[in-house]
Amino acid sequence: FPSKNRLIRLALAGSSGILLFLSFPKFGSGLLAWFALTPLLFSLRTANPAEGFRLGFFSGLVAHVGILYWIVHVVVQYGDLPLSAGLLAMLLLCSYLSLYTAVFAMGVVWFHSRGVRPFFSAPLLWTVLEFLRSHLLTGFPWENLAYSQYLHGNLIQLSDWTGIYGITFAIVLANALWADCFAERDRKRLLLTEGLAVIALIAAMVGYGHFRILDLENDLRGAAGFPVTLVQGNIDQSVKWDPRYQEETLEIYRFLTLREKAGEGELIVWPETAAPFYFQQLGPLRERVVSVAKTAGGELLFGSPSYEKANGRIGYRNSAFLLGPDGVPSGRYDKVHLVPYGEYVPLRTIFPFIGKLVAGVGDFQAGEGFHPLVGEGQKLGVLICYEGIFPEAARAYKRGGATLLVNITNDAWFGRTSAPYQHLSMTVFRAVETRLHLVRAANTGISAIIDPTGKILSRTPIFERTVLKGEVKIIDEKTFYAAYGDWFVGLCGMVLLILSISACPRQRRKKDVRRNS
Repeated sequence: FPSKNRLIRLALAGSSGILLFLSFPKFGSGLLAWFALTPLLFSLRTANPAEGFRLGFFSGLVAHVGILYWIVHVVVQYGDLPLSAGLLAMLLLCSYLSLYTAVFAMGVVWFHSRGVRPFFSAPLLWTVLEFLRSHLLTGFPWENLAYSQYLHGNLIQLSDWTGIYGITFAIVLANALWADCFAERDRKRLLLTEGLAVIALIAAMVGYGHFRILDLENDLRGAAGFPVTLVQGNIDQSVKWDPRYQEETLEIYRFLTLREKAGEGELIVWPETAAPFYFQQLGPLRERVVSVAKTAGGELLFGSPSYEKANGRIGYRNSAFLLGPDGVPSGRYDKVHLVPYGEYVPLRTIFPFIGKLVAGVGDFQAGEGFHPLVGEGQKLGVLICYEGIFPEAARAYKRGGATLLVNITNDAWFGRTSAPYQHLSMTVFRAVETRLHLVRAANTGISAIIDPTGKILSRTPIFERTVLKGEVKIIDEKTFYAAYGDWFVGLCGMVLLILSISACPRQRRKKDVRRNS
């Protein structure tokens, strides 16, 4: 096989990018992730570090363009920018994210040149780099590798110990073992030994997941619960912030909410900024929302912008309000993790053409922390939009005593692209990591109820005006991940550091041997 041929290596790297893209919703299957990196790793067998960097960058660029193509739609449709600017914005982000894949590939080559097999170095490198990508420059963990498995319940239960990174590690390890099988000459022996190793790895994950799910389902059967109503208003983004449509918007939510009488102790959830005005201001619009809570007879959680005055300046926030059955506000949560170039504009002087993609007045300010809202005997951990993709937010709520996670979002920006499906896939893991029910109310969908095993109990179609009803159960299940966070990544980082230090003298010894011979 002419593996030294650059075009063939480039084709292998590109095929990995395509397979990675097809591992995520809505176009692909998570099962592909267990093979997606194999062509790239195979192409690296005879590459030097510089070539590895280029191959990794190309593979990452193909994957990220496929995953994040929807950014063009958002920027052009709602940012009032030309198509060329939308493409440039998307390619800039994809290029930045591809640097991590490039460093991964270069690192695999570097370690391999020092006698460290890819099946040992690759999972460590990818896991650590993925963690860095999720935190540097405010972090962008959108569709990290583990999220491809959101529909495979038995495989994702390990998240209550390691978070998503344990699953990422296992996927990359499996890919590296497959690549070994194809790269070495003694393929029959490797197919037997390393193929069995992959099977054993997956079997162990499935086995743990199977028994963990059985245990949790048993706990859930005997647990107390309460009803929830998720209201999906399907308000068009083009009119959402138009003052002429404020009353019509509230009437839609009122009608959907009161169509069926709320049950005792029911929680009613409207999406992010469902109330397109400043609820904290007294007036007829506020009174209409209050009257809905009183008439429904349940607690009402909804999104609305808010503001604070300090030192002669006004700061705007993306907030969630909780009203009791009597219509009296019992708490407000201000979004902590804002969307770059959506709710605030970092590096404005460097990238002034991107601008803001949301309607609102001025830049939003971040809230002060992930503090649960206390309702009728429950503590609600509210995740507004983008916060649902950050494990540390749900983990903070779990440590704060939250009994239910509530994700409110407005995915109307995304249109009918794959982004709404991708957004849902990531929130599934917050339920598994914390062993809490998670309910999700989205303006245009996908709204969903997810149980503590990560199973999507019910969900809505996108761009449909509807109501999703269900019941959530409350269990007090501690998880190692909620208590100790990303310890697994720290362990990978330590092993990688030790491996790097030990590999340097090994390379020097090889050079000395060649020089003396």
